[in-house]
Amino acid sequence: MALFKGAGVAIVTPFNGKNEVNYEKLGELIEFQIANKTDSIIICGTTGEASTLTHEEHLECIRYAVEKVNKRVPVIAGTGSNCTATAIYLSKEAERHGADGLLVVTPYYNKATQKGLIEHFTAIAKSVSLPIIMYNVPGRTGCNMLPQTVAALVNNVDNIVGIKEASANIAQVADIMSLTNGNIDMYSGCDEMIVPILSLGGIGVISVLSNVAPAQTHDMVAKYLEGDTDTSRKLQIDFIPLINALFCEVNPIPVKTALNLMGFEVGPTRMPLTKMEPNNVERLRNELRNCNIEIKE
Repeated sequence: MALFKGAGVAIVTPFNGKNEVNYEKLGELIEFQIANKTDSIIICGTTGEASTLTHEEHLECIRYAVEKVNKRVPVIAGTGSNCTATAIYLSKEAERHGADGLLVVTPYYNKATQKGLIEHFTAIAKSVSLPIIMYNVPGRTGCNMLPQTVAALVNNVDNIVGIKEASANIAQVADIMSLTNGNIDMYSGCDEMIVPILSLGGIGVISVLSNVAPAQTHDMVAKYLEGDTDTSRKLQIDFIPLINALFCEVNPIPVKTALNLMGFEVGPTRMPLTKMEPNNVERLRNELRNCNIEIKE
C-alpha cells in the first residue's frame, strides 16, 4: 500500500529573527496544510533547507512534525545525504522519532556510479524497516538515477517502494514505469509535470506549489485519479505561471518569499541562499494574485 496518494507538501522550514528554527511557525504551517487537504507532510527535504540544518535541528524538525501531525496524514522525513553512513544515521533516527516513511535523495556533489547508487540505497533500506521513496533530482545533485537502476532497486529491495522523479524527463518516467511493470509509487517532483506523470501511472506529487496552494494542488491530483481529467488538466495549466514564478530563482527562495507575502512570516532562507530580487518578487506577487491567493503584506 502506498505511503500516500495525492499531493504531499515539501514543507519549508521557518526561521525566526535569529535564524533559528521557528517550531511554533512550523506548527502553524502544518495546521494550514492539513486544513487545506494536503495528503502528506514531507519534512526536511530540499525545500526544507535540510542542507543547512544541523543534525540536531534536522531530527528535531522530524520529531516535532510527527508529534504535531499526530497521524492525521503521513509524515515522510528527508534523510538523504552524499555520505551513506550519514543517511543511515538520519534514517534510523527518523524511524525512532516515528516518521511514516523516508525520502532519500541521490548522493550530491561526489555523485555515484549506477552500481554505487544501488549499493547506497540498499544499505540505507536495510538499516530501517520504513518504506523509502527515492528522490531523483539531477539538476540539483549532478547525479541521474537511470530507469534500469530504479527498477533494480524497486524489484529487489522490499522497503524501497517509490520514487520522486524530478528529472523533468517524461521519457525517463515512461521507462521507469515500463521496467517496473507499474509496480512503483511514482510521484512527480516537478509541479509543472503533475498531470503528465499521472497520465503514465503516477499517484501524486511531492510539491513546492502545495506550500502556497495546498487545496488546489490536492485537487489537481484527486480530480485526475477520480477520472475528471478535464478539471485536473485545467488546474495544471492555470497554475503554470505561478509555478514558473516559484522557480524563477533557486528553490526555496521564491516559495519562502511567497509565504511571507501571504503573511505567514516564515523568515529568510539560510546562507548561501539570499533574498529574492525585487523584480522577481513583483512577478511572484502578481502571479499569486492571479491565482486568487491572498496577499497580506
